[in-house]
Amino acid sequence: MNNELIKTIQSKVDQQRLKDTFCPEGSLLRRQQERMLEMLLSFDAICKKHNIPYWLSSGTMLGCIRHGGFIPWDDDLDVEMMRDDYLRFEQVIMDELPDSMALQTHDTDPNYFFFYPKLRDKRSLLEETNNYDKVFKYRGIYIDIFLLEKNPLWTHKLSCNTIGHVYKIMKDPHLNVEAKNNKVARWYDTNNKVVYPVLRFISRFSSGRLVRHTFGVPYPKPRHVTDLFPLDKALFEGHEFPVPHDWHNYLHRMFGNYEALPNLEELHPHVGKIEFYD
Repeated sequence: MNNELIKTIQSKVDQQRLKDTFCPEGSLLRRQQERMLEMLLSFDAICKKHNIPYWLSSGTMLGCIRHGGFIPWDDDLDVEMMRDDYLRFEQVIMDELPDSMALQTHDTDPNYFFFYPKLRDKRSLLEETNNYDKVFKYRGIYIDIFLLEKNPLWTHKLSCNTIGHVYKIMKDPHLNVEAKNNKVARWYDTNNKVVYPVLRFISRFSSGRLVRHTFGVPYPKPRHVTDLFPLDKALFEGHEFPVPHDWHNYLHRMFGNYEALPNLEELHPHVGKIEFYD
């Protein structure tokens, strides 16, 4: 890890001013970030114990390099891992998680219809701006765990078209909650047991060094395996976590000029409301 380059990137931004503006100590957002960090440390310890690779990703990875921690206005936390590694993680996580957390999947929360898991905090309540979470069992502060696998663009787009029906159902004003849940459950089972296994089988025969989010996750931008491995480490909020090997390429492919701040007047939060129970 080129620590001097990271320090140079971070020195271009008035870090303290941004923190004072968006997440001052004691603010709801800062408390949420601290809770996510606490969860990440538990997640990291489990992965280290069982030798399961993962890395900081997306906006969390951007914050790591540009800010040395959370982007000051960021209200979520993203990690990535290969799908095969997640299948191992899923086998051990239930025995390892502290009582204050839960792994949210369709198996642990039947109304949860996303095809990526979340690690949820049980000591908080969070309402997302998209309102999909109203039917979920677990609704606390979360970490998104995005799974990557070989997934050619055409198969990925096809999988996203099928999950698109689920979003249409959730937005249908003519359906009550029970009807929505039943329809969504049928679509989920069809995708999970039929459509996506077929697409996964077909994808085995594709060539190249690209991976994408697992089927049904509507983020098509690829990850280059050579950017990811072997994993490196970097400081995030004062703690060392795994990051992509070539983090510059990873961030440049995703954000372009990642060192520059966005228009701070056009930020879109994920969270509409948040409550803490302790």
